[in-house]
Amino acid sequence: MIHAVNGLDVHILEAGFESPDRPLALLLHGFPDLAYGWRHLMPLLAEAGYRVVAPDQRGFGRTTGWSSDYDGALTPFSILNVTRDAIALVSALGYRQTAMLIGHDFGSPVAGSCAMVRPDVFPSVVLMSAPFPGVPAFPFNTAESGAATAQANTGQQQLAVALAALNPPRMIYQQYLSTREANQDLSHPPEGLHTFLRTFFHVKSGDWSGNTPHPLKAPTPQEFAQLPTYYVMECGKTMPENVAPFQPTAAEIEACQWLTEAELAVYADEYGRTGFQGALQTYRVYTDHALTAELRMFSGRTIDVPSLFITGTSDWATYVSPGALDQMKARGATKMRNIEMIDGAGHWIQQERPAQLAALLIDFAKEAGAAKHVRG
Repeated sequence: MIHAVNGLDVHILEAGFESPDRPLALLLHGFPDLAYGWRHLMPLLAEAGYRVVAPDQRGFGRTTGWSSDYDGALTPFSILNVTRDAIALVSALGYRQTAMLIGHDFGSPVAGSCAMVRPDVFPSVVLMSAPFPGVPAFPFNTAESGAATAQANTGQQQLAVALAALNPPRMIYQQYLSTREANQDLSHPPEGLHTFLRTFFHVKSGDWSGNTPHPLKAPTPQEFAQLPTYYVMECGKTMPENVAPFQPTAAEIEACQWLTEAELAVYADEYGRTGFQGALQTYRVYTDHALTAELRMFSGRTIDVPSLFITGTSDWATYVSPGALDQMKARGATKMRNIEMIDGAGHWIQQERPAQLAALLIDFAKEAGAAKHVRG
């Protein structure tokens, strides 16, 4: 436990801590993950000479100091405040900068924000699964034209209405996960928490044959309807109900060496203890346009440090926001070294393919010159 970190007591897992002068690798997880999700990767990076730290992020696991009150303030869960969490943790650990910063899923926009606003602390960044297309921008050169400012949420609202009009009606998963009912649905599924989590991890992995991701041509309801029901859900059904038909067989569970039953029990125990609301607050931030609007403070800013994007060939997250990957390459990150796609990996890259991931990360760190670090 690292105490007094931007108002939190942060639970971390670490490897390579025996030597105090090692460069720091900071790993930021997503949903519904934990620091524990990096367990296969951490020893490999430690063997390469890094001090590897993975925190339970705000709202997750054994980190405390946050509120799970649905009616409470969401400001502590804003992207900028979770970015401050990362900066404060680096400082609390006695470092002036990281040698590696890696963010997966929800951790990707946090890592991207870290590198964008504090390149002195985060001189390189690796984004995984979720592209970083940049921050919301102010309208440009409108003084003479008098063009009205477009409402940021108009397109999302129109898409939600159009998806609901499909047969059967569909709903984007972020919309569902922002509802008051989602925590209860996820915490107490009819099949039990362990079985639900097993199914959820399975359907988003490379083990499920139903994952055949490809870029969407446009943000239209017909294109979105191609996505699996864990991303574009059937309306009127909970997330557990949407994924239940794809529950893995006993043979598939036994063959899953990247997430054994004992390892899955860690997730079930943690979420059984905390519930999901703390983790779900992050989705509510994304649907709270006042909180996303604060990112316009950085309108026009880009990630200007060496960056790398890594995803799996069976990971739909790469394409769930149409155009985001191209925007990241074109203007979100000015020093994007490469886009790496790990063959056969689904969404849980660090668990499914840790050795391949470690090799990519170590090579990138050497190329980017990120092995340099500064301790106080």
